[in-house]
Amino acid sequence: MKWRLSALKYGKGICTLISIGLLFIILIACQNTNQEGRNSQPQSLEQTKYNQEDDNDYLDDQPQLAGGSERDVREPHPVSNNKLQKEYPNIVFLHGSPKKNQVALTFDDGPDTRFTPQVLDVLAKHDVKATFFLIGARAKVNREIAKRIHDEGHAIGNHTYWHPNLPKEELGRLHWELTETEQVIKDITGFKPRLFRSPYGALNDEMVKMLGEKNNTVIGWNVDSLDWKQPGADIVSDNVLSSVGFGSIILMHDGGDWSMDLSGTAQALDKIISKLKKDGTKFVTVPELIGVPEAK
Repeated sequence: MKWRLSALKYGKGICTLISIGLLFIILIACQNTNQEGRNSQPQSLEQTKYNQEDDNDYLDDQPQLAGGSERDVREPHPVSNNKLQKEYPNIVFLHGSPKKNQVALTFDDGPDTRFTPQVLDVLAKHDVKATFFLIGARAKVNREIAKRIHDEGHAIGNHTYWHPNLPKEELGRLHWELTETEQVIKDITGFKPRLFRSPYGALNDEMVKMLGEKNNTVIGWNVDSLDWKQPGADIVSDNVLSSVGFGSIILMHDGGDWSMDLSGTAQALDKIISKLKKDGTKFVTVPELIGVPEAK
């Protein structure tokens, strides 16, 4: 009888230990399940962007071109802007004096976090000053890059706030785009830019009249690098070097549509500057080339 009672007590003790062990295992399993659940939850937008950047997968959160990609919208205007330049010679400029061996490099659609620093590095390497036509929305979110452009001695012009195709808009849109961008640039640099370049180079008579009344100087170009077509650095440099002359205003891009890879622009720029310097060409800003102030 005593043996049976001892065995019973022993059995109860074993059961208690087994129960405690099972409870401990269940608790551990639950903790692991909860942890896995937490790990499988969708990441926040900030976490996702951070990880994608770590993997060098560019997630473009920059303001986009309201009028669309350059390659989809740009239309050749070989005569129309020349007519406007003839009609408004004190407002519209497509080039500088053909009597001086100097040119102006210009860059549109920035500041861009990917390509503007590359372009600035090449310009600094050669101690060359250029002119940047900034999109207001991009300057606002990339303030430090815009400030670097100004601090390194480059000229700055207005390229609208959202980059719309202006001839297809009401004239009031131009006024809004102009003044909003002026304010952004003034907040960064301390001045309102006098220079204005229309997106896609698209202009009409009404626009030029308004811009003139607002004390703006309209800047076009007579040498197009066609870098927005992304043909590669060699073709971009050839496009420029085969067309450039005394007084040329050269169009290039340090920003664009989110899908564009403009790294070839910076590569071509190095070759363009080196070749033209050998010919004794002087690089100047647009205000220096045409003799107008940078600020209003």
